[in-house]
Amino acid sequence: MDEGALQRPDLLAGRKPRTVNMSTIGHALLDRGAPVRALIVYNSNPVAVAPDSTRVARGFAREDLFTVVLEHFQTDTADYADILLPATTQLEHLDVVKPYGHYYMVANNPAIAPLGESKSNSEIFRLLAKAMGFTEACFSDSDETIAQAAVAKDWDFNAVRAAGWKRVGPPKGFARFAQGGFETPSGRVEFYSARAQALGLDPLPDYIAPKEDTRSAAASRFPLAMISPPARNFLNSSFVNVQSLRATEGEPWLDIHPDDAAARGITAGRYVRVFNDRGSMELRARVTDRARRGVVVGLSVWWKKLARDGKNANELTSSDTLTDMGRAPTFYDCLVQIEAL
Repeated sequence: MDEGALQRPDLLAGRKPRTVNMSTIGHALLDRGAPVRALIVYNSNPVAVAPDSTRVARGFAREDLFTVVLEHFQTDTADYADILLPATTQLEHLDVVKPYGHYYMVANNPAIAPLGESKSNSEIFRLLAKAMGFTEACFSDSDETIAQAAVAKDWDFNAVRAAGWKRVGPPKGFARFAQGGFETPSGRVEFYSARAQALGLDPLPDYIAPKEDTRSAAASRFPLAMISPPARNFLNSSFVNVQSLRATEGEPWLDIHPDDAAARGITAGRYVRVFNDRGSMELRARVTDRARRGVVVGLSVWWKKLARDGKNANELTSSDTLTDMGRAPTFYDCLVQIEAL
């Protein structure tokens, strides 16, 4: 976007908004036909967590891309920032924590005032909107107003804040689906889904083969399927900067079945190179029958700069294919080959 448009919001009138799927951020940043010229990253670390990481890093490395990152730590993505702004932690700002596997809405009340020059994401966006000349009322909404909008209309969010939490959903002891009541047009479990059919999808459950199938022609070069679940001592790419947790995790590992290891001359504890056409990484091998034959497990998501070779599992994952429902990434649709180092 040109500098004049940033200073004159009226120049944006009539321009069609563009949405970029973060799972394909590498493609978007390298698309010269519709270039992304400025980027604000918050609550994420795409250089580490987005698929096809080599492509993502190339996009972030563009000299003509202006990148602002709101962060607490010097993440892989923060390394590419033109401006790095200190964001508040969960201890310093108001928020709403929605239920995740339970029935309680939690009010995240700040425990301390923001330290130093740190500001919440919402405050940074309010200040940015003001500097750019936007006058719509929404850009003046306080965190309390935004939080109230996030909860049920018949709730007083200040009352929830005072208690700290409020139960949502059915009362205790209620079996949610005992009488049906599924969130479908019929209220029943639908083996035939008219909504899926309306999206151009098969209305009946069926097996869909992976794009990178171990029975496909590509498997002649890359015969192993790789999955990359998060390492147990991290939360995706969060907490990888904590030295004590890295010490517990040790280093990036690759679990491989004894038969697959023997066929490649790989012994336990040896470093191996895992690769495909998208990239490669080096890991220490754990030979174990916890991995199935034909499948290897590359625990992720390490910060790349804290790994032995400056890479993680997303060097190998693909951003070319998204799921048919939700347009989500297909991290586990990934063929690789392995060689001993």
